[in-house]
Amino acid sequence: MEMVLEKQVKALSERTLRRLPRYIEILKRLKSEKIEFASSNMIADELGLDSIQVRKDLAATGVIGKPKLGFAIDELIFGIKHTLNWDNQTDAFLVGAGSLGSAILGYKTFSDHGLNIIAAFENEPSKVGEIINHITVLPIEKLSDMAYRMKVHIGVITVPADEAQKVADMMIEGGIKAIWNFAPVHLKVPDFVIVENAQLSHSLGVLTHKLAESLK
Repeated sequence: MEMVLEKQVKALSERTLRRLPRYIEILKRLKSEKIEFASSNMIADELGLDSIQVRKDLAATGVIGKPKLGFAIDELIFGIKHTLNWDNQTDAFLVGAGSLGSAILGYKTFSDHGLNIIAAFENEPSKVGEIINHITVLPIEKLSDMAYRMKVHIGVITVPADEAQKVADMMIEGGIKAIWNFAPVHLKVPDFVIVENAQLSHSLGVLTHKLAESLK
């Protein structure tokens, strides 16, 4: 069944944007169990969320549920992916082909979420020319020009903290408008550039603190 939804850019809260991928995980599991329909109450119960909030989140997808049945799971997955722009592969450049960068290049699930890393860059000569998951590592000097010529708008930073700002500047010079930053440092960027920090040490800090609290 082909589903067509009109592409609209909606102003969704960051909390909603972070919840929607969790709904997809639940829906995929239900689908694997041969379940065809899911209600907002069912999703809310699975995640320990308020069902009213879930209904509001799902309303943003434009998908309409059926009385007494709920949402068709296939249609709802499609609607959420469409809302998140995951049905439109977005090309990206990655800078930093060390352990973390190499792991990200090898993580094929990102392509399912609309992220298509098409090139990697490094300032370490020994790494230039390596092929990681079919992607050739290029010298970082080519970053800005290639981003500009290829109209790439997403950059992924997996370099050490002391190199991250320089890399961000090069990305912005090349026209990149959104940066996924894995470096443990605050980046200074113009207002028109979006930065999403994925700092693993912060997440670990939350985890260990909660563990300590639970063991009191």
